[in-house]
Amino acid sequence: MPSIYRFGRHGEPKWIGIAPGVPDVDFLVSLWNMITRRALLASTVAAAAAPAASVAELKSRRSEARPISVEERLARLEKARRLMAENKIDAIVLTGGSSLEYFTGVRWGLSERMFGAVIPAQGSPLYISPAFEEDRARELIENAPEGRSAKVLVWQEDENPYSLVGRGLREAGTAAGRIGIEETVRFVFSNGIAQALPAAKIVDATPVTGGCRRTKSAPELALMKLANQVTLAAYEAAWRGVKDGMTHVEFGGLISQAHAKLGFPGGAMVLVNEGAALPHGTVKPQVIREGSLVLIDGGCGVEGYRSDITRTFVVGKPSDKMRRVFDLVRRAQAAALAAARPGVACEAVDAVARKIIEDGGFGPGYKYFTHRLGHGIGMDGHEWPYFVRGNKLRLEPGMTFSDEPGIYIRGEFGVRLEDCLYVGQDEAVMFTPLSPSLEQPFAGS
Repeated sequence: MPSIYRFGRHGEPKWIGIAPGVPDVDFLVSLWNMITRRALLASTVAAAAAPAASVAELKSRRSEARPISVEERLARLEKARRLMAENKIDAIVLTGGSSLEYFTGVRWGLSERMFGAVIPAQGSPLYISPAFEEDRARELIENAPEGRSAKVLVWQEDENPYSLVGRGLREAGTAAGRIGIEETVRFVFSNGIAQALPAAKIVDATPVTGGCRRTKSAPELALMKLANQVTLAAYEAAWRGVKDGMTHVEFGGLISQAHAKLGFPGGAMVLVNEGAALPHGTVKPQVIREGSLVLIDGGCGVEGYRSDITRTFVVGKPSDKMRRVFDLVRRAQAAALAAARPGVACEAVDAVARKIIEDGGFGPGYKYFTHRLGHGIGMDGHEWPYFVRGNKLRLEPGMTFSDEPGIYIRGEFGVRLEDCLYVGQDEAVMFTPLSPSLEQPFAGS
């Protein structure tokens, strides 16, 4: 999926040499839950309708999900402390979001009231919570590495939470040090912390948070594999239930139903014919007919880890032009997979896929293949690093990406194929099999 975020000119945080920018939307609004308002409407419509037989026969796979252990989170904290030392950062501050969950296991939404964690380079993390939320906070923190012994500082509605951050850092001996702020922390919070700690220097925490999160462990990869398998199974079940005259909302509802039957909430954006030429969709109503080209793009979450898959298919017989475009996109996707190996620069993987599409007559540059090849993925649907021109970061084992070339012909149709890969010791491996054809979009179907 092309990203809904911009992190500098190449979408890269500055710990690899490119300055970060500002998110386009609130980071809590993930593409998986709100690809468009239509996806939410689809879920409502689907809930009231009887599922297709292919969806109804699906079985839950929820019991296969293995939560991240406390031991692994302890190891993450130790790595964070090593990276703090290497980057001369004395503490990092996290608020509600995926990085907080990554290190502590605490899932907390972001609001105007500050709830967060301070992880010092020396000593145990401490938590800042609204006083009226303390009981709920302690329930969640019981599952964090510190458990019931965690230190929680609380503030009343008429008090300043940032002074508590300052107090905690002074007690840790870092009030005059370098304080790293995680990239999604709101300005009002980081500015309040800066005013509470005038002797401190506020810096970017991404060398620590990104440095930990950009490579995945075996348990993380297992959760991501399950998430991608679930989404692919949901897509196939919905595809088997597609009917002439179905709206994009109704078909999206089938996809949501299928995810629910498999045990995990999920959904997809559905684009039809010329709508598929717009990578992130259209507000226009769309109806699936015999001969329609349909593009579906979405995913689900398993224990906080995301899937992201795109399939393009035709209901009935595709045109010769559709076949030619599909074959080019599939060749580009397979070539990118073969090129992604440890030590290869991210930009080189994008270049391999882009050359195939350009040599096939759909160039130059971003004219038809309008976005980068892929994005990192993990607890966020879009995270560092990125397969994009100009990104010279070299691949390492454990990195995970989407591989999603596309060709978009305005006014006609678009084709995108997307699967997620992980970088192994010698080569990259897809979590799911590649799509065979427009008529049979699922391997083995």
